[in-house]
Amino acid sequence: MKDVQKFVGLDVSKDSIAVAIADFGRGEPRFHGTIQNKPEDIRKLMKKLGKPESLLVCYEAGSSGYGIYRFLLSMDIDCMVVAPSLIPKRSGDRVKTDKRDSIRLAQLLRAGELTSVWVPDEDHEALRDLIRARHDAREDLQSSRQRLVHFLLRHGIRPPQGVRNWSVKHREWLKQLTFERASQRIVFQEYLHAINEVEDRMKRIEAQIHEEALQSEHAPVIQALQTLRGVAEVTAVTLVAEIGQFSRFSNPRQLMSYAGLVPKEYSSGSSRWQGSITKTGNSQIRRSIVEVCWSYRHRPSLKGELLKRQEGQDPEAKRIAWKAQHRLHMKYHRISAKGKGGKVAVVAVARELLGFIWAIGCAIEDKQVSVSNVA
Repeated sequence: MKDVQKFVGLDVSKDSIAVAIADFGRGEPRFHGTIQNKPEDIRKLMKKLGKPESLLVCYEAGSSGYGIYRFLLSMDIDCMVVAPSLIPKRSGDRVKTDKRDSIRLAQLLRAGELTSVWVPDEDHEALRDLIRARHDAREDLQSSRQRLVHFLLRHGIRPPQGVRNWSVKHREWLKQLTFERASQRIVFQEYLHAINEVEDRMKRIEAQIHEEALQSEHAPVIQALQTLRGVAEVTAVTLVAEIGQFSRFSNPRQLMSYAGLVPKEYSSGSSRWQGSITKTGNSQIRRSIVEVCWSYRHRPSLKGELLKRQEGQDPEAKRIAWKAQHRLHMKYHRISAKGKGGKVAVVAVARELLGFIWAIGCAIEDKQVSVSNVA
């Protein structure tokens, strides 16, 4: 590691950056001042602080993104993007200001007490933005549908018996509804129009997701993950976008922890207690995986859409996927037989499924590296 002489903590906000410096040694960190959150101001600051090889900079992950990280790397300055939830905090500290936060960051950086997040490359970040835009659109669709359902319930209007909400028959029933008052007709039409707008947005986003799944540099891993039961295209793209490089995890337990699917634990001496999952990791991965795992209630089989997705895929990926079907199906029913609820069993299955996902991701990445080395 290079000989760092100055540890720089940045508390980044939309328009400004509070800067603090901790010199090498045990001296007190000092507040340097506040600059504008602009590339030219950051460049001037770094040149003023010293040579690139003598600096180590950090700031918290958040809405500021990774622009500052990439800008500093272009200046040959090492930078860490820090996980906010893992920053050590004093129990009695109740004062929070930009100045204090930047000083604390510089002090902890020098002490080696900060945990960095994985910074995606620009392609991974673009894919992640696309997936999160779909998630936002899906939430908007659920909210829009709920508003219309509540409007109809307020006026005592219910769908016919046996008609499932948002099925073809339900939509045909909605088209036939009429209201006496003009104001209510307008409300109904606007609620229905809002639903149609969001559905069109979902279709556009999903069309681009399909394009990425087939033609992007991540396509081989995305296609291989779809050999797993329940992991269709959107889920596979979500996993690749949020996990990034599978081989950065040295074992599957690290990936399970990253997704927040490992149990809480309180151990002291001879006593040991484990509770529910931590939920401190990536919520996008956790949500997608838990939804997938309900399909493992059913007996292992290869048919329908799953069989189509497996056509022409990597034999190793298909072998792992078939093994996963048998093992996870048995795990679900073994836990259910003990009297535990379905959700408990599904979460346990989700944790183990991540191990199979990690195995497939690493296998395909290794093959891609081998092919590139030969080329």
